[in-house]
Amino acid sequence: MSITKQQVIERFLPDTPLPGTTADAFAPSNIALCKYWGKRDAELNLPINASLSVSLGELGSRTSITPVDADSDQVFLNGELLAADSSFARKVIRFVDLFRRDLRQPLSIRTENNIPTAAGLASSASGFAALMLALDQFYQLGLEPARLSAFARMGSGSASRSIFDGFVEWHKGSREDGMDSCAERLDIEWPGFRIGLLKVATGVKKVDSRSGMQRTVESAALYASWPQQAGRDLATIKRALADRDFELLGATAEQNALSMHATMIASWPPLLYWQPESVAAMHRVWELRSLGVEVYLTMDAGPNLKLLYQTADEAAVLDAFPELSDLDLVAPFG
Repeated sequence: MSITKQQVIERFLPDTPLPGTTADAFAPSNIALCKYWGKRDAELNLPINASLSVSLGELGSRTSITPVDADSDQVFLNGELLAADSSFARKVIRFVDLFRRDLRQPLSIRTENNIPTAAGLASSASGFAALMLALDQFYQLGLEPARLSAFARMGSGSASRSIFDGFVEWHKGSREDGMDSCAERLDIEWPGFRIGLLKVATGVKKVDSRSGMQRTVESAALYASWPQQAGRDLATIKRALADRDFELLGATAEQNALSMHATMIASWPPLLYWQPESVAAMHRVWELRSLGVEVYLTMDAGPNLKLLYQTADEAAVLDAFPELSDLDLVAPFG
């Protein structure tokens, strides 16, 4: 039987929780340049392969926690009080329960996302990272960043990376308890690096990432080659970052994303997150590159594209994608 989240967490928390009066924390969303797809342990969200991401700066989630005079917890999402049996509320409360132990004081937990929720823009990553940071504050746990990252991973795998900003590597780890499966920020700055968030559809996905990942691993023969490719791509992307080689970085990230989606399409039943507009946008990216503009794409488990480019090419990118607003343009390093 797999070790449980509660068993792992209880090994590393202080003996007595010390609840505060309030907590408030922000965590950025992140876009993986080398994707995480597949788990070696579903209970602990332990990945089959390591991954590497870049944060979305000020785009992400803010979570606050305060005690409430009520019979039960209250969970708010973007200002709306959710029903206790809603999927989001149940996930949040289950995660909070891992840390409060015998303290039954009902809590008000408010999460505000400034990116679309459940649309392939990593809102769950920033949401659980912000919740973990807020819990660390509220219960005065004083956890070090690596431990915060490992615990956030238990809520959402990619949340391990959203504890940090900038370029972040998530180590797959090998321990049974998963405590070496955590992320760390790379000491790399790239001021001219830009991301354009091309939103094809922002509604809730019909198949969530967790379910899609499981279907792919269980039914796609193509998946057998994924861990090896992801390992090679990770090494290549780290080399491209060290050398500031944008062409190598962009090409590797794009191929990595499309290879991940190929495993989804090869699943049964087929899992295709793309919309016709997604494919049309891909062709616009490839046409731009044929004209000499260095722009690349990456996609997570959803229909939306993330355009990777540098400051010098922003005018050309905006000309080709006029639907991009100022709010869709991200400068991770200012």
